[in-house]
Amino acid sequence: MQPAALRQRFVLPPQWNPEFRVEKKFLDRVPIQASVLLPIVMRDRPTVLLTERALHLSTHSGQIAFPGGKAEDGDVDASATAIREAQEEVGLNPAFVQVLGVMPHYVTGSSFIVTPVVALITPGFTLTPNKDEVADIFEVPLDFLMNPAHHRHHAFEWEGVRREWLSMPYQDETQKNTPQRFIWGATAGMLRNFYRLLSAS
Repeated sequence: MQPAALRQRFVLPPQWNPEFRVEKKFLDRVPIQASVLLPIVMRDRPTVLLTERALHLSTHSGQIAFPGGKAEDGDVDASATAIREAQEEVGLNPAFVQVLGVMPHYVTGSSFIVTPVVALITPGFTLTPNKDEVADIFEVPLDFLMNPAHHRHHAFEWEGVRREWLSMPYQDETQKNTPQRFIWGATAGMLRNFYRLLSAS
């Protein structure tokens, strides 16, 4: 969970397989290339920076998400997309971002082909959420998210189609008045894949 070990995972990656890759499609449209930043803040106890999406957004409104979005023509690669989107969404200065590497694509049910970009974030940054996209910004301890005891598996069938997904509910016990954060869907799936990468031998 510490920076040196996280860097080493990408310098000499082990053999591993992502557990979640493709969601059941619920929007029929041309696939869209996108990237998200999986930002690990290098505190004494490392954390993951997450957002709560604004309620008025057309897709995934109100959900917990990584900073990120659609690729644009001026982006040289997936990392550039993730860093630009993080700056636009939450005001994260790229000077605080050190990219470690990327993980395999994750295809959402809304037809986004998402590249997760893992990065270390140096503390000392100031964030300003874009209210058009982000309702809230918060951090969750990395060791909590990487503990499989906190990974809840769900499944249900609707009209003969079985759907499975993961959740990682989190309650900040140091701040009693904060709501429980229900991390699920694509964000939880990508975090589970990151757990698979870190736990591979």
